[in-house]
Amino acid sequence: MVFPWGEFVIEKFVHGGNVYAPSPSGTWLDFSANINPLGLAPAVRAAIAENIDGVVNYPDPEARELKAALAEHYQVPRERLVLGNGAAELFYLFLNTVRPKAVLVPVPSFSEYERSALAAGAKVEYFPLPLASGLSLDMAALAGEARRSGAEVVIVGNPNNPTGQLLETAELEGFLRATEDMAKPPWLLVDESFLDFRRDGEFYCARGLLETYGRLFIVQSLTKFYALPGLRLGFGIGSQELVRKLELSKDVWNVNYLAQKAGVAALRQQAYACETVKLVEEERRFLFEGLSKFKGIVPYPPTVNFLLLRLENMSSVDFAAAVRQQGILVRDCSNYPGLDECHVRVAVKNRQDNEKLLAAVAEVCS
Repeated sequence: MVFPWGEFVIEKFVHGGNVYAPSPSGTWLDFSANINPLGLAPAVRAAIAENIDGVVNYPDPEARELKAALAEHYQVPRERLVLGNGAAELFYLFLNTVRPKAVLVPVPSFSEYERSALAAGAKVEYFPLPLASGLSLDMAALAGEARRSGAEVVIVGNPNNPTGQLLETAELEGFLRATEDMAKPPWLLVDESFLDFRRDGEFYCARGLLETYGRLFIVQSLTKFYALPGLRLGFGIGSQELVRKLELSKDVWNVNYLAQKAGVAALRQQAYACETVKLVEEERRFLFEGLSKFKGIVPYPPTVNFLLLRLENMSSVDFAAAVRQQGILVRDCSNYPGLDECHVRVAVKNRQDNEKLLAAVAEVCS
């Protein structure tokens, strides 16, 4: 396959704002990245500092301490876990290992799904989510499209980025049941990177389906919930057979020493986790109500730590540029397949920062 890495395609896969670029206000207030508004937990900061001298050694290639902590926290057997340098690496690892000819992706969704599929030489087929129904995903219809297209891998985000839509566990199982009688049932890759922000995550997670359905792979991120984007840390859960293949396909030291130590410390922070969920619940409601008051801005109901906004009176490019002049970065969603040029995404932050965003939006709308 010839990779279409021209200027257009590279621009298509650009993510949020660049916090390293000069800001008109001196520093950026970054609403383009969906990171825990509490920031780094003090105990995690201490763990990083205490273990800094350990970087003179190679990290544990088996990551025994971190895998034990993950197995206990998420109640999954250790032998079903594979670690990644962030969740994104696991998309590439999985697809390069499975090597599908075709991948089916509901859109809009996280651009790394498509990018990792292209990197593995797969053809990417879109399953557009209808704007008229609020960008909701019908898993029965997706199963029908999987049967029609013959896609070998189907990727869904749960919650989906940027729409925030949640799929109940029963909906995921419905897809697996509806496709299991195919000559070659497709893999279902479920990205649960934002699910920790929900206190009721057990109603949506797919872990309980692994015993029944072998062609299921779940990806989770610790980057977002524990505010570790600079360290990069994620993990996948799958069958023992799949995990063995993935372990043989990845760099043996793909998760660095400090990331392993930080992950172990982060998983022990129960009070931090509870405070995070409570704060995000309150602040997403505050932002939704505040943004709903502006004429020409229609926020989609949020479920986790970000909101998708539909703009009725200006383009996403103009809106992003206007708030940028006030030192605020938002995610222009015009390069998301499945969205037009009238959508932006904003993160949920603390009350002080959220009030600054609302003030900036008020000025733009005036």
